[in-house]
This record gives sequence, C-alpha cells and structure tokens, in this order.
Amino acid sequence: MTIRSARIEAKLLIPGRGDPVSGGCVVIDGGTITYAGTTGNAPETPGAEIHQVPVVMSGMWDCHSHFFGTESADLTQLATTPLPMLAVRAARDAHTLLMAGFTSTREMGGIGVHLGRLVDEGTLVGPTIYGAGSALGPTAGHSDIHWMPESWRDDLAASGVGWVAVCDGVEECIKAVRRQIRVGAKVIKINATGGTMSHFDHPDHRQFNDKELRAIVEEATMAGLAVGAHCHGLAGVAAATRAGVTTIEHCSTLDQETAELMLEMGTMAVPTRHAVEYLVSLKGQIPDWAWQAQAKVERTHAAAMRLAISSGIPIATGADIMVSGALWGTNGMELAALVKAGMSPLQAIEAATANGPATLGPRAPRSGLLAEGYDADLIAVASNPLDDITVLGDSSQVTMVWKGGRLVKSPGASPPPYGR
Repeated sequence: MTIRSARIEAKLLIPGRGDPVSGGCVVIDGGTITYAGTTGNAPETPGAEIHQVPVVMSGMWDCHSHFFGTESADLTQLATTPLPMLAVRAARDAHTLLMAGFTSTREMGGIGVHLGRLVDEGTLVGPTIYGAGSALGPTAGHSDIHWMPESWRDDLAASGVGWVAVCDGVEECIKAVRRQIRVGAKVIKINATGGTMSHFDHPDHRQFNDKELRAIVEEATMAGLAVGAHCHGLAGVAAATRAGVTTIEHCSTLDQETAELMLEMGTMAVPTRHAVEYLVSLKGQIPDWAWQAQAKVERTHAAAMRLAISSGIPIATGADIMVSGALWGTNGMELAALVKAGMSPLQAIEAATANGPATLGPRAPRSGLLAEGYDADLIAVASNPLDDITVLGDSSQVTMVWKGGRLVKSPGASPPPYGR
C-alpha cells in the first residue's frame, strides 16, 4: 500500500489532549500529520485524497495486551499447543485490534516481540507492537507455572512463547532483563505481586525484594527501556513505585500515601478495569481458586481506580485481553470502565491516546495526538464518543483507520491480516 497525502474533514475533531474542534480537518502527508485544526484555516491540499467523516481522533493505544494465542486463560496451553498455532491465532488478534481503532499496543508478555517485527516489515497488517518479551518474576511467583516441573518450565522459557522468565537474586534479574533486550523487547514487564491466574501465589503478596527491583529498573534504564510492574497488593505498588518503574499495571490497591508517592515519582497507572470486571463475571467458567482470587482483587480495585483518578495520577488504557478470539475488538470498552470510575469521556479518550506513548518512557514515539509533526495514526468514528463512550468498544463504529499514513480500514475496503 502506497502512502499518500490525505485530507480528513470532520464534523468533530478530538485531538487527544485539549478541547474538541467543531468543523475540524487533519492533513497527512506520508506518515506524518502536517495540519490539525479547523477546516477554515487548513492549507490547500491539491491532489490529496479527501474524506469527510463524522468524527476524527487519534488512533488509540492498548497499553496492556497479551498476544498468547491460547484459547483459554489456562497458561499450560502455552506448553501444550504448538507454537505455530499460537502465532497464527495471535496474528489474527493483532489484525482485529487494528481494525478496532488501536494503532499501537504495548504488549506486556507474549509473542508480541516477534509479531511486531512482522508488522514492521509489512508481512502482518496490525498495530505497532511494543513487546515486552517474557514477564519477569521469581520462583513460585506469577511468572512461574506452578504445577509444571521446573525442567519443563525452563524448556518453555527457552522456546520463546513469551511469559515465563523466572529470576531469583540480583544477578539473575539483570540477566533476565538482558535476555528480553536480546529478543527485541521495547519495554520490560515484571510481576511485582502475585496474580489471579497462577495457582499458589497470592495477589496481595509482594514479589521481588528492593535490591532485585532496583537492579531490574537500573538495567532497563541503561537500555532506555520503561518498566511496567504488575501489582495488585499495596506493598507491591509502593515497592515498585519506589524502585522507579514507569507504570503500575492493574494498581488494584491504593491508599493516599501511595498515590502521593506515585505522583512524586511520576508513575503512571494502567488499571485494566474492564478485564477485572470481566474475569469476575466468569464464575463457574474458570477454576474456583482463580475466581476467588479475582473476586478479592475486584473488591479493592474500583476504589483504587477512583483514588488514582481523583489524585491526578496519569492513566493509560489497557484491556489485558489474554485469550485469543472474540474478545479482541472490544478493547475500547476499557474507556467506558474509566468513565464509570469517574473520568469524563474526554479524559478517557486522552488516556487512550495522548497518554499511551508515555508508558514507553524515553522510547515514547510522537504518537497519540492530532498535531503537526505527529505520526499519522488516526481513526474515523461513526458517532460522537463524547456522547456515548461505548462506541469506541464497538469495532463496527470505527469506520476508517490510518496507520502511518496508510488507510488500512475503510468501508468495504479493509486488507486481510497478511500484507505484502
């Protein structure tokens, strides 16, 4: 697909940060936005493709995704399913995510580091993928698969499926970071507390000691990489924040003191609220031990989100979808969850657009805003999301998608997942 100049005129332009513009216009040339503002002040664009749409806004960011390719939340499927099958399913999910209006994603454990290369070379039509490789955690922690013999677990880690990276002690933690860099990680993911979908660890319990956390952050920082920390319990949130991580994933427990610490450190939150609500709805469909752990997380999560929002902690959206298939494309429902927790629709859109790049720390691209000089990643929406934020969770309402200046979705003319 050739990158061409285009002029998108809209009844409403939502820039990502700042006030909406009635009668807006975006001009793109190559892969860059050259103008965004009112149609009346737009430059002449001879030869450009002209599109008239109801609403234009920046392409969205899903800052917490997982391209696993498994058909259930059972992580043992990573060991029992052939890697080519996992990869093809995950590639389909990546394409679905782009068609839902998400032009970028920060993939926090999975095979996204490999899918990202396929997108970059033009083989796969998908969002720009900033993959973490495998999620780092200690023995018996959330990165471990507890019911699997250690030798099997280690073989699985060596296969590159992108979840298991067990490391204990400062030296192993440093080496684990370097291994993710070796496979092309664009961000480092750690599990700083237990989780809900791993058997013997507890969501409240902290994982990694202070020396290990600092070593991980320092090693990542030397490579210009942000660190995202999975945290449910308050002790993990506070410890990861003190260590200097860029983002707290889930942030399921929060008090005023820790909120102030996050503000002082400039730490962002990626709450994944919609996923928390969804997993609680699966009673009887997931193991009871997993549901009980998820229910405990849910009891504190809503209050933590409200406190994060009211405290002014920077928030980015993440859907935390880990199962391949039908849930992909509904990622935008996270915005509705943020609104339910106390954000305005405009704030939720900022969390899904302008705030996304900052989750990558020093590697943040010029993306997420409709502004001159920014990447030409933008979407057209059939109706005003400021009136009904749920339209951004419905892929059919995202009628056009431009990624890097290329029109990759339009009515009746969207490419299949595999390009070239």
